[in-house]
Amino acid sequence: MSLSSFATIVASAAVAAIATALAIRYAHRRHLYDLPGQRRSHDVATPRGGGIAIVAAMIAGGVALAIREGRSDYLPLLLPPFLGVAWVGWLDDHGGLSALKRLAMHAVAAAWVCAGPLLLSWGIPIPDTHVDVWAVIAASIAMFAVVWSINLHNFMDGINGLLAWQAIFVFAALAVLFAWREGDGATLCMACAAACIGFLPFNFPRALIFMGDVGSGALGFALAVAVIWQVANDTIAAASGLVLCSAFATDATCTLLSRMLGGRRWYSAHREHLYQWLVRSGFSHARVVAFYMGWNVLVALPVALYMNRTPQIPMPAGLTPSVAVYTLAVAAWWVGKRWCVRRVRQRSAHAAA
Repeated sequence: MSLSSFATIVASAAVAAIATALAIRYAHRRHLYDLPGQRRSHDVATPRGGGIAIVAAMIAGGVALAIREGRSDYLPLLLPPFLGVAWVGWLDDHGGLSALKRLAMHAVAAAWVCAGPLLLSWGIPIPDTHVDVWAVIAASIAMFAVVWSINLHNFMDGINGLLAWQAIFVFAALAVLFAWREGDGATLCMACAAACIGFLPFNFPRALIFMGDVGSGALGFALAVAVIWQVANDTIAAASGLVLCSAFATDATCTLLSRMLGGRRWYSAHREHLYQWLVRSGFSHARVVAFYMGWNVLVALPVALYMNRTPQIPMPAGLTPSVAVYTLAVAAWWVGKRWCVRRVRQRSAHAAA
């Protein structure tokens, strides 16, 4: 890593820290607070919207790197949709937008980034025959993944530090894989991780400010793009990013499916994610974050590194470990949630007695 790249990474963290301190003052002045409630996991009114600092730091670091490395042609592809997702999140933090309006912006952002050179020029491998069909299929899958990632990370941003730590882990792990295979993206991923590091002391272990939709949505978009970028690098096992995201993807997806199958209003606010059940069962926010990071470090990261033990891995060999990880994750979610439900019922019974 060059000295200028290292300086950009450090600067991204510094910008995020300074901007977060300013965001706290702004939130107090505008009375932007998340209040405690039945469907929330905190006990005191806390400012929200601090994720704007992460957005500012990621933009500053990304633009600086793009210009320095002569890759400014990426900016029209990535910057407008990133800003669009952050903007609707910012508006939602200031008073609320309908789910339909937010989803519409998410879809536009996904279409913008997935219909452009990201897939067609950077090269998810497309056979010479039926190019248009394969391109449409690849772009459609990527668009769905981007929209789901934006909303998934919004769902999972419910306790102190969880999303910030997850983003740091995924960006840093992807940076390692890019650097290992000498691919583009290592420095940019580290700059994104640094932006989250600059925000983290204000959000963990005690939250002086919450990230808000502006931060969770923007991070969900950025993480999805980073994983798609990794998929396009044929020297990295295609499913590596999916394995690195397995903790969040499993909790959010399984919770959504269980609510839909149970006939509940799956689109309304709730406290049924595993991380929320863990808090309700008596674990502190810091300890729950440790559980998720433990999965990342002890399961997801070793499997991702194993999948990339050689420069090029046949698709079946790369998919088998990822399927095993998700099978284990679903089992852990199922067992963990049932343990938490029993624990909460026991605590309620003891309190009533």
